[in-house]
Amino acid sequence: MTDIVFLLLVFFLLTSPSITPEALDLILPKASGKSSNVQNASVSITKEGIFYVNAKEVEIENMEQELISLMEQQEDPTIILRADGETAMNSAVKVMDIANRNKFKMILAVKPE
Repeated sequence: MTDIVFLLLVFFLLTSPSITPEALDLILPKASGKSSNVQNASVSITKEGIFYVNAKEVEIENMEQELISLMEQQEDPTIILRADGETAMNSAVKVMDIANRNKFKMILAVKPE
């Protein structure tokens, strides 16, 4: 019995940090799908229009270079876009345009309904 409890403890300790390592407090839009955890980089946009790449604040002018440097060694570069529900669509489209120009896959994070 003790072995089972120990194995469960080790399992949860190893898997819990990989769920959302650089989570920002965003209110995601609701949708009937769910977000994938497969990602090479995370881009977050707050309702104030502040951009973050993997929890590091980045100006939109430097976003493309930051993402290229993160993705250059990745076999299947994927970005998860976490935009606050009140974020202007223009901000999200800028990030999508950067991903499209550089052939990065884009996943939009949503909160299940």
